[in-house]
Amino acid sequence: MPETRETAVYTHGHHESVLRSHTWRTAANSAAYLLPSLKPHMKVLDIGCGPGTITADLAELVHDGHVTAVDHAPGVLERARATAAERGLANVDFAVADVHALDYPDDTFCVVHAHQVLQHVGDPVRALSEMRRVTRPGGFVAVRDADYAAMTWYPAAPGLDGWLDLYERVSRANGGEPDAGRRLRSWALRAGFDAADVTATSATWTFATPDERAWWSDLWADRTLASAYADRATGGGHATEGELRAVSRAWREWGEREDGWFSVLHGEILCRKQA
Repeated sequence: MPETRETAVYTHGHHESVLRSHTWRTAANSAAYLLPSLKPHMKVLDIGCGPGTITADLAELVHDGHVTAVDHAPGVLERARATAAERGLANVDFAVADVHALDYPDDTFCVVHAHQVLQHVGDPVRALSEMRRVTRPGGFVAVRDADYAAMTWYPAAPGLDGWLDLYERVSRANGGEPDAGRRLRSWALRAGFDAADVTATSATWTFATPDERAWWSDLWADRTLASAYADRATGGGHATEGELRAVSRAWREWGEREDGWFSVLHGEILCRKQA
């Protein structure tokens, strides 16, 4: 297979409003489907590690093994290194990597994990093929991605309908697929996994309490105005600054609703590589 390099653009970037969300993530709230398969001795590759909060949890769970955490963006790896250092973890290392062309030999890792990655890459099937290649026989590829079109909220808010439409257009213009969650099993089969070896599940994040609504709505209101996503929305001709301000206001208005509720659906796949 000819080598493929990353062609998509990461829609969100690493603005504070984005990292506010990423640093909230843990193995418990973002990788629960994988945890029963982890063993203390395992060697794990964590792809798209971001600021490293899930990475650190995985390193604690495989305390007799090792975690290699990689990301396409060198800058965010400094945050990940700091997270590991703060938690006193000695069994983790970090590197820059492209999931389409991983710089590791065949059959290297017991588990290859990626959270919220495939929705942002140019060739998710190639990415899964690479993840499969570097997994040891009998090991697992574990992937979880949100599905934007399946996100739902209450009460109805036309401004949030506009947000969803805009986000999907910007993401696809950047080369990604925002409705990745529903496609993961199909992509895994195309990447060479047997259907019997792919366990597909789903799980949600739900934001409904006053604190949860305030946190979720504030980070999206800020992200809409100040992140790389905002720059790509205006720079790509998808929205004006005025339209972005209207979307940001809609997020804050929804967050102030006492009856507000928001659910984020995720698709998950746990794929065993045949021995």
